[in-house]
Amino acid sequence: MDQATAAAASIKPAERPSPVRVKRLGHVVIQVRDLERSIRFYTEVFNFRVSDNATAGGVFLTGIGDHHTIGLFPSDGDNAEIPAKGAVRLHHFALQVESLDELFEIRAYLKERGVPIVWEGRRAMGGHTSVEFLDPDGYHLELFCDMDQLAPGTPSRPRNPKGPFDTLEKSRDNPKPPTW
Repeated sequence: MDQATAAAASIKPAERPSPVRVKRLGHVVIQVRDLERSIRFYTEVFNFRVSDNATAGGVFLTGIGDHHTIGLFPSDGDNAEIPAKGAVRLHHFALQVESLDELFEIRAYLKERGVPIVWEGRRAMGGHTSVEFLDPDGYHLELFCDMDQLAPGTPSRPRNPKGPFDTLEKSRDNPKPPTW
């Protein structure tokens, strides 16, 4: 068992009710064997469109207004029965919450519980702020707010040259412009 999975397995019992109030499922990121084949599948079968190219070699697709609904990234694994890190697998799924204030409360709650936080802040693409953490089995989960909305045919927000912001505080203190 790796260190992150062991830490996630030792989550403390709740001493108060959870502040998490999920509004909706946000997006799914998956690692795929053949990136071009997967792009064709999701754009041709589901009518998604590419909204951004990730610096890590993947793409983001949109289909319902959010900057991204699906993220596709190339796998570097093989066909093992239990996928290794980097193999074809679910990378993470994201759930939307109401506000940045709620994310601050959620982060405090997760820390109280000993839940391993693996990232927080605002990334360069999508404009959303999030807290990312592991569940007891080591699955990567993301709670986010304020995802950019893209009307059909509109481009993605330009990347902020000062970002990403790697804490909730930096995200709050460096607000994104309401329009671009």
